[in-house]
Amino acid sequence: MVPAQLEKSGNPGPMQTPSPSLALMLCVLLAACAPSATGPVATDLSAALLPATGDTPPARPEGACWERAVTPAVIETVTEQVLATPERKAPDGAVIEPASFRTETRQRIVTERSEVWFETPCEGVMDVEFVATLQRALKARGLFTAPLTGMLDAPTRAAIRAWQRPLGLDSDVLALASARAMGIVAVPRL
Repeated sequence: MVPAQLEKSGNPGPMQTPSPSLALMLCVLLAACAPSATGPVATDLSAALLPATGDTPPARPEGACWERAVTPAVIETVTEQVLATPERKAPDGAVIEPASFRTETRQRIVTERSEVWFETPCEGVMDVEFVATLQRALKARGLFTAPLTGMLDAPTRAAIRAWQRPLGLDSDVLALASARAMGIVAVPRL
């Protein structure tokens, strides 16, 4: 068939190969649209966590909402068999008395218990639309698989914890710094 006949028959014309710069630009755009596998890479919430020294949250900034998080201590228990008495052998190499062992168990604190305060979006901000936006942001990161409801339910809280844990905050309450890192709350001007 000739090209004119291809066009009349409904078949597409000859394929054209995109230029290398166009192909590169398309690859960059597609890569930017791909969701990250698990969560943030460079964000760290440690600067947003304030050590809890009492039962009242920090006074500043005025009008801020705070939540307290307690991270329990991680304790490692090691149990091992320790030689109590060595075996006794006869001059010919026969065992007269076998070795005896005792069990020793000890514990050590791997990570100390910690209590921190962190700023959260206030209740007035956490409306149905905001929570739905949060769910979409968590879904885009592969952390939320339930249907979008706009409700702060158990699957949403589990996804919040999955997002924040690698950032240094093991809590299912959304930290304001986490919301900013996801791009769903504005970052204040300096």
